[in-house]
Amino acid sequence: MMRQYVVRRLVSLLPVIFGVSLITFGLMGLVPGDPAEIIASHGKEIEPSQEQIEAVREELGLSEPVPLRYVRWLGRVVSGDLGDSLLSGHTVWYELTAHLPATLALAAGGMAVGLLIALPVGILSAVWRGSVVDQVSRFLALLGASVPSFWLGTILVLFFAVRLGWLPSMGRGGLRHFVLPCFALGLRASAVLMRLTRANLLEVLGEDYVRTARAKGLSEGMLVLRHALKPSLLPVLTVLGLQFGHLLGGAIVIEKVFAWPGLGMLVVDSILGRDFPVIQGFALFITLIFVAINFVVDLLCRWVDPRVQYGT
Repeated sequence: MMRQYVVRRLVSLLPVIFGVSLITFGLMGLVPGDPAEIIASHGKEIEPSQEQIEAVREELGLSEPVPLRYVRWLGRVVSGDLGDSLLSGHTVWYELTAHLPATLALAAGGMAVGLLIALPVGILSAVWRGSVVDQVSRFLALLGASVPSFWLGTILVLFFAVRLGWLPSMGRGGLRHFVLPCFALGLRASAVLMRLTRANLLEVLGEDYVRTARAKGLSEGMLVLRHALKPSLLPVLTVLGLQFGHLLGGAIVIEKVFAWPGLGMLVVDSILGRDFPVIQGFALFITLIFVAINFVVDLLCRWVDPRVQYGT
């Protein structure tokens, strides 16, 4: 059963990758600006001549029809070749893997901040339903889901870095450099996970076996930790994987705000420089990460709740 499930998931990955590659390649053709002109003038103070621009266009194959360019590019992707960066000259795989650790570290830190806030507050909000704690936590969850991460990051820099001088405002270094970007990235995830934890725990606390355990005299704390918390975390675990993927995508804006040398900075610079191979490679790379995360989450759900069957 496990082997058949894995094979089905791998097969279902193929149309997803094909669709993402087709959409990404098509959108690149709609972007204004001539990449050949940008590449020809890169690092030069004098504007390139038309002959130089045409030479770059021929070298990169930009003068060919779009369908032919897509077929050739897709053939290289299938063989594992994402092409070369038009700006740096390095392979796209090198650019992605060189910047990936910084983004993964930032996303992991943001997810840790989100969990440290969401789980305790969500549990307390469900246990003390209708109390002041519940009302305040629900308001904070609504506020966290409404505030844009880039705006929050800017406010954090102005207050903690510029005014108070407690934390660095940009760059990647020690643990102090992680505090502001991780908090700005993890606050939105905490709002979603907090509300989900509260809702699912309230549902489980209303089950018959929980009421039976309470009638037997089991303390409320032991009841929540031993009997209600684990079943209520199954939907949270599913959303947790999706939230991590969203954090990887949302890190693009946060990395730009905090000058974090990750995939976000790479993609923004590539968009400004019309570095199409890097942009297309990044889109496929993020798609693979999303699919891999969802696959791992499905396996973890089976581990948390043995009643969950593969493929259901």
